[in-house]
Amino acid sequence: MKEEQSSLLLKSSSLFPPPQGVKLSYGTAGFRADASILKSAVYRVGILAALRSLKTQSVVGVMITASHNKVTDNGVKIVDPSGGMLSQEWEPFADQLVNAQTPETLLSIIRECVEKEKIPFDGVQSAEILLGRDTRPSGESLLEAAKHGISSIFGAIALDLGILTTPQLHWMVHARNKGMKATEPAYFEQISSSFRCLIDLIPNGTKVNKLDNRVVVDGADGVGGEKLLVLKNMLTDLVIEVRNSGKDGGLLNDGVGADYVQKEKVVPRGFGSNDVGKRCASLDGDADRLVYFSVPSNSSSKIDLVDGDKILSLFALFIKEQLNILTREGNKKSNNNFQAHLGVVQTAYANGASTDYLKQLGLEVIFTPTGVKHLHEKAAQFDIGIYFEANGHGTILFSESFLSWLEARNNELALVSEGSEQQKAALRLLSVSKLINQAVGDALSCLLLVEAILQHMDWSIHKWNELYQDLPSRQLKVKVVDRTAVVTTNAETVAVTPPGIQEAIDAETAKYPRGRCFIRPSGTEDVVRVYAEASTQEAADSLANSVAKLVDQFLGFGSSAQ
Repeated sequence: MKEEQSSLLLKSSSLFPPPQGVKLSYGTAGFRADASILKSAVYRVGILAALRSLKTQSVVGVMITASHNKVTDNGVKIVDPSGGMLSQEWEPFADQLVNAQTPETLLSIIRECVEKEKIPFDGVQSAEILLGRDTRPSGESLLEAAKHGISSIFGAIALDLGILTTPQLHWMVHARNKGMKATEPAYFEQISSSFRCLIDLIPNGTKVNKLDNRVVVDGADGVGGEKLLVLKNMLTDLVIEVRNSGKDGGLLNDGVGADYVQKEKVVPRGFGSNDVGKRCASLDGDADRLVYFSVPSNSSSKIDLVDGDKILSLFALFIKEQLNILTREGNKKSNNNFQAHLGVVQTAYANGASTDYLKQLGLEVIFTPTGVKHLHEKAAQFDIGIYFEANGHGTILFSESFLSWLEARNNELALVSEGSEQQKAALRLLSVSKLINQAVGDALSCLLLVEAILQHMDWSIHKWNELYQDLPSRQLKVKVVDRTAVVTTNAETVAVTPPGIQEAIDAETAKYPRGRCFIRPSGTEDVVRVYAEASTQEAADSLANSVAKLVDQFLGFGSSAQ
């Protein structure tokens, strides 16, 4: 490393001293904390992003958001060149960098990384970093800190894209590295035109009731609400009413948003008895999660929740139907013998009724440990992989080889049987691949896909919600002395240690009809999480409490479940 580069880093890092007594850890959400203590971390993530860009010789992104956290929090995460999350190999380096106590320590960590990763650090190579932020008041000054970090590396350029949803930035990084137009208007154009294609391909027999092309969306008083106001004006076949758009003085994530609605199962602020029977949806604070709901009666604030499991089921049903049409008997000409491998990926937190339903459809269902990176990685192993968490975060991945085959098949069908059912199915699948954000879960693109499929099926939200009945469930947390004493296997459904605990859980679970229960250590605090399901709510509660007591016996210090 050249002398000028070292002195620039020492000088600029002294302007952003780390907060005393604070240790931050890079997780799925990047670094997240109270915004008042994040400036130093964000500055250093700017450095990290520049190094990542130099290493990969590609464009990298930095997003400043704390998603569904309260408005006084903020966070920062890196978007890798693929449009996905930062490579896990770099997470320990992120931790070291952000927690370095002095400019000198920081410099030696950077030197070590440059050597280990063989990063071209001669000032000749350039690095480009796209920056985005959500609507939090703290975002602007944190963005400036990121710019300082980036510009302290020779050859690194920061491109400020302003206020964006997290999925928009992921999409833009992916597009930029593919040599495509990576602007917000290009994003809106792609998802709105793909939606129009799907609507144009609705079978003639399906009469869309004009009342049924209306959806009321809770924007969580965040960036998603703001962007939805732009998107809704580009759509002719869907009427979107946006509430909690952030423009009417409401507080971000305060009694609003997908996280609140999914966990509390009550209406968000601004919804109530006037909305009985309407199709409603909720985005989270940075618009990477989506859940639907309906208000059942005007006597309570309770809702009928349509969560990520149901969204997954709708997508899987539609895609399977299109694949069936495409590969139907009597359609054997040419090279159409591609047997697409369709797979669904869930975590152990997915409701057992949803897994049963998907298996009854004849779908292959795979489980992974909790966390988007595990789900995404597994879904990428299929020709078409669909993953969702119950919280409403998920997407559909199409393999390059399948899309190449699909393009060729569509062109072939256009020549021999244009307008046939087979060709329409091929066009629908191509449209889905362009509408869905394959980089990451995206509430805006998922909302449009749900709406297109509901119009295609001519289904109300109630018909959709009746695909299956969720099994009652209960989640508890048990404080423990040391959460690392619990080691799990089999996608976190079986506890290997402490010895004997799994046998005790199995014995307890066997007492309940349709009982299912597992424990897993929290990733962030010294608690063990308990998840239980059974045929009635009373039974699910009882099973969860019994297993919480077992956890306490094996691992606790006399404290009980919360």
